[in-house]
Amino acid sequence: MPRTLTLGNDGPLVAPQPQQVDLAAVARPHLEALTAEVGETVHLMVLEGASARFVAVVEGGSTWHVAPRVGLLMPAHLTSGGKALLAELTATELRALYPRGLALTPDAAGPAPGTLHRELAAIRRRGYARNIEETERGVSALGACVRDGLGRAAGAVVVAAPTSRARGRALDQLSGPLLATAAAISQRMGS
Repeated sequence: MPRTLTLGNDGPLVAPQPQQVDLAAVARPHLEALTAEVGETVHLMVLEGASARFVAVVEGGSTWHVAPRVGLLMPAHLTSGGKALLAELTATELRALYPRGLALTPDAAGPAPGTLHRELAAIRRRGYARNIEETERGVSALGACVRDGLGRAAGAVVVAAPTSRARGRALDQLSGPLLATAAAISQRMGS
């Protein structure tokens, strides 16, 4: 419901409200273009509390690719998209999300809180997050934030690939197309 402001005797003035934009619908053509460019599976994720949910996917074209995970909810601090989104939070917001420390999954080592804070600082400098087999053996990923019209993190684009194809520099070489895609989606979110 729009807020109403009263200005003198001129009557009510309705303050503009940010438009609700369907992130997945806006992102879809950009995710498809990124998959076509890099040949790997591309996901869109959003932060839900201390977790990250996969909300859209475009599968890579290779016979051996990362399976789609739409609907899956994972600990944000273990996924590249989740880490990219956590890097946008203040120290106070992070403490509120993790009042008892970091929850680990049985098959993932996960970082210690101090390590996570250092990693989030590196993500802020670099512009993207890495997940090298933290959520699943044999799978590595990069994630970068997508911003809404007000510049706030609205979601994250993730490129996921079998680690055998995306080790070290090969994984980081995906960052250019990833960051360009995140910027293009952000621009569309603002228009």
